[in-house]
Amino acid sequence: MALSHLDSVKTMIADFILAWMHHLCFLGMAAALAMQWTLLNPARPSIPLALLGRTDAWYGSLAMLILAIGAARVAWAPKGAAFYLDNPVFWAKIAVFLAVGAISALPTINYLRWRQQARHDADFQPAAADVSKVRKAIRLQFLGWLALPILAAAMARGV
Repeated sequence: MALSHLDSVKTMIADFILAWMHHLCFLGMAAALAMQWTLLNPARPSIPLALLGRTDAWYGSLAMLILAIGAARVAWAPKGAAFYLDNPVFWAKIAVFLAVGAISALPTINYLRWRQQARHDADFQPAAADVSKVRKAIRLQFLGWLALPILAAAMARGV
């Protein structure tokens, strides 16, 4: 059965809103990652551990939201699920996103450990070597973030 014009317009609007939300989450995650990088600047006299933890929590929450919105786009997009599921570029995008997520575990684990130590010692600051390791993980995440819009643009154009 063919969609009526009104149904077609509703579908386009829903697709537009989901795409917009997907992009906002992506930008929010990039901002949270940049904020973590900035908060871990070795030139800072001290690292605000509570703010770092909240920023990481936002990053993780937005990651879950972007996955849910992405799944909704696959399920309800006018292009149809096959457009995504049969596209190797889509799967490359998912693989990069999951790799970035896996890398993000290292900073999260360190932030939790640091905050626990700060609860027992109000003057606690992480060791420079630990901060350096976390910054390297963030740098790797940034590299993955650079690949995601390239893959998304390729996918949207049927590459």
